This record gives sequence, C-alpha cells and structure tokens, in this order.
Amino acid sequence: MSIANSFSLAQERYAALGVDVEHELKTLSTIPISLHCWQGDDVGGFENFGGTLGGGLAVTGNYPGKARTPDELRADLDLTLSLIPGKHRLNLHAFYGEFGGKMVDRDAIAPEHFKSWIAWAKKNGLGLDFNPTCFSHPKAADGFTLSHPDKSIRQFWIEHCIRSREIGAAMGQALGKTCVTNVWIPDGYKDTPADRVAPRARLAESLDAVFKKKISPKLNLDAVEPKLFGIGSESYVVGSHEFYLGYAITRKKLLCLDAGHYHPTEGIADKISSVLQYLPEILLHVSRGVRWDSDHVVTLNDDLLAIAREVAVNGFEPRVHIGLDYFDASINRVAAWTIGTRNMLRALLIALLETPLIRTAEAAGDFTTRLALQEEAKTLPFGAVWDHYCESQGVPAGEHWLTAVKSYEKNVLSKRN
Repeated sequence: MSIANSFSLAQERYAALGVDVEHELKTLSTIPISLHCWQGDDVGGFENFGGTLGGGLAVTGNYPGKARTPDELRADLDLTLSLIPGKHRLNLHAFYGEFGGKMVDRDAIAPEHFKSWIAWAKKNGLGLDFNPTCFSHPKAADGFTLSHPDKSIRQFWIEHCIRSREIGAAMGQALGKTCVTNVWIPDGYKDTPADRVAPRARLAESLDAVFKKKISPKLNLDAVEPKLFGIGSESYVVGSHEFYLGYAITRKKLLCLDAGHYHPTEGIADKISSVLQYLPEILLHVSRGVRWDSDHVVTLNDDLLAIAREVAVNGFEPRVHIGLDYFDASINRVAAWTIGTRNMLRALLIALLETPLIRTAEAAGDFTTRLALQEEAKTLPFGAVWDHYCESQGVPAGEHWLTAVKSYEKNVLSKRN
C-alpha cells in the first residue's frame, strides 16, 4: 500500500477519535529541535590547546569518520538536516569557535569567532543555541570552575560565561531567532566533602556576576543546568537540582532539565508541569540513560514518549526549548544525530495525535475509559502519519534515510584519517 493510501486510512481512524491530523502536523512543523554539535566530533571542539576531554565527560567508541574541522562538521550536519523533517536549530559549545590557528583563551572569545557558524545558520534558516565550555581546560583540571576557591580562577570562568552570553545575543541578533545560552559546570567532589555550603555560596555569587548585564530576552535567554552526579563528582555536585531550581526561580532564568542528570530510575516528564508552575520557560536536554551513563542515542522508548506527551498534550511547545544531548562514537555519528532527532519528533507526533477523549474521560472521573483509550492509542497508525509527514517535508520516509548515510560514509567519512 502506498504512503498516500496508508495516510488516508490513518486520517480516518484518528478523525473517529476526534483528532485533526493535518492540524497536528502543522503544529509539529513549528517545533524546532536543537541538535548538539558535539555528537559530530566526540566533544572535541576546535581550540588549539591540545587538551583532552575532561570535566567528568567520556565518549566511548572509535567509529571512523569523525569531523576534524568546522567545515567537516557543517557538512555532516548538512546531510543530517536533509534527513530530518522540519526546520531546526544547532546547539554550539564555546570551544567550537574558529580561531584562525591562534591561541584564544576562553575569557577572550567573541562573536567574531563564530561568524562562519552564524553565516551557515542564516543560509540554512536555522537558529543557534550556545553554551560556555567549562571543562577540558587547564583551569578546570581540578574539577572546579565558577565555585573554585581561588578567586582568580572563578573570575576567569565568570568572564568566559559573560562572553558566552554576549555571543548568544549576537547570534540572536544576526539570525532573528532567540538564542538559549545554557550554563553547565562540572564542579563537585569524588568523595564526601567536609563543606557543602561554601562552594554553593561561591557559585551563586559567580552566577550573579555572570548574569549582571541585562540582555534582551528577544536576543538571548539564560538557562542553568543541574546534575545529580558525574564521573569525578559522585559524592557531591555543587550545582545540584535544588540549588539551580531555587536559582532559576529567584533570578528568573530557564531551568534545564537533562533527562540523564537524575537518578538512573528517575524520569523528567513529571517535572515539566511542576517547574512550569513557577517558571515561564524551561530548556530540555533529551538523552537516554543506561545505568550510570546518561548520554546514549535517544530511542523511542517510554521515557521519551512521556516527555513528549507532557510538552505536546499540555500545549507547552512555546514554553519548552527542546535540545538533544548525547554522544556516541560507537556508531556512525550522522546516523546517531538522525536517529535521535527523528525519534524526538516521532514522539511529539504520537503525543499530538493523542485523542482528547482521554482527558475528557479523566475529567468526568471515568478512569476505566481513560485507561482503555490510553492502551488503544499505543497501536494507532501513527507510523503512516509519520511517513506522510516525512514525504511532505521532502525527506526519506521509513528507513530509507539510511541509504544516504551509508553512501556518505563510503564516499566521505571513510576518507577521513
């Protein structure tokens, strides 16, 4: 059966449940996903310090063909974006700037170092998001940055974050699309600390200095990202969930909910509606936790569906900025981007197609009907709607995108040393 015929039948089935499929597809087309640049080169960046990945981050695998230059990374992204329906964004870390072979330390970065990224985004109609890079640097070697006991080191990272906000604002200005600049730091202790208070007091003071300058929210939005634990900070993370929740609410910042930054058995879906009671907007970093490792390629599992449902069913799309955050070097990196982003969009589509009769039943206290409809929804023909959406957006339906990736691997990626 053709995609068109399958879609027509699916449309009829959903209409019987009170779902306007075309309306929901229009909604889906307005939701951008921010792809993370660091999947393409194993979180290496393009600085000239010759350092290795640090800050409790680890990338496993050595699949051939990782991007070695900004141009290679952009070429890989060009292919990836051609395989994903809709118009999306790119999330850049500060050490992905282009420094012309010069040693530019992080407290000296400026918008000029990202002009090629801005030009590329403008050409492709994309928005950009940004992050200060508070890891993989000599001044972060002991695991502390904005909460460091040495004032001079704190000041270095404060200046880096200030400049990152200015770069984010320049991106927002140039592209006419608001940039979200997200602050994550690796600060913490491997073993039990004697003093939990002083580092948090220093962090709050540093963040206040970072955010002191007012920047138009039309250009840049500030986000802060908590974490439960990390490699090298198993016992204590300065920027805990409670710390950043309080900070975001009192300072009117976005809170970043990262799907991999909680207890391995804890999901973030239920937190979305809670946090949005007190904050106008939030940032999501969507990843997949497997045991202790939080950064696996996003798959269409129950956790992802729960996140998508909270966003889509409640009409939170204008208030929730969705980004991906994982890095896998054990498989083709372009495929990793494509699989994760298509799954995020597919989960949102499934949620958008959820019949309003489920909520009607709940409001009436008919929990039997609610459960029955929730179960029936699991086998509704959303796959036919997804294939139609991909085709209508000019990207391959089904698994056919993999052909382009395999060809690119043979002709381009395999030739990289």
